[in-house]
Amino acid sequence: MASTALVVGHSKTAGLRRLGPWFNERGLDYEVRFGGDGLPDSLDGYAALIVLGGAPLPYEDDRFPWLPATRALTRQALDRHIPMLGICLGGQLLAYVGGGTVEHRKLKPEHGITPITLDAAAADDPLFSVLPQRFPMAENHVDHITALPSDAVLLAHSDRSPVQGFRLGDCAWGLQFHPEVSADNFTAWDQDDIQDVEHDGFDWNELLERNAGYDAENTRVSARFATRFADLVTER
Repeated sequence: MASTALVVGHSKTAGLRRLGPWFNERGLDYEVRFGGDGLPDSLDGYAALIVLGGAPLPYEDDRFPWLPATRALTRQALDRHIPMLGICLGGQLLAYVGGGTVEHRKLKPEHGITPITLDAAAADDPLFSVLPQRFPMAENHVDHITALPSDAVLLAHSDRSPVQGFRLGDCAWGLQFHPEVSADNFTAWDQDDIQDVEHDGFDWNELLERNAGYDAENTRVSARFATRFADLVTER
């Protein structure tokens, strides 16, 4: 019987994208729930929690009224040592629940493929140890984790973001980058999204060209990362 992860999305179209098939290959199934449709009160029956990205800060409950429920599930995952993966907003939410700080436009924004560098602690981390010392990942954020919880372990950073990856407890990981996003995903962005990126000082055509140039490497690394997370869940 396959293990099942609860996936919390912040829009009706949110999903795991390419992570889904990679998880399935390793015996990890998943159930995507849009927070606006209601979330379970408990992680009973789930082998993992995955929280996807979204627009608000992790405490802007007026914008996304299901954030309190998402934070409660995050706390439950920490307390019960249930594996968790938080991506972008999900990672910021994990940091916030643990006592860290997340701020809006405190640092420079990141969009498109960005070089990520591992920190020393990644060598001994169950998940991040499968990654190369430097690797390309998709970014799309203007909010940053500016202070980690005191008991968190920093695992990765970029030139603009001091926190690109961290672990809280023994099996909860927060990411600022997007392993689920491929180069092709960016080509489907609408004009409003493109204008937002260009407003932040990025040339859209150059961004697409850079994404395409790193796509093969990015896909290999993302697949390795995804299958390792799935293995950590299913082998428990």
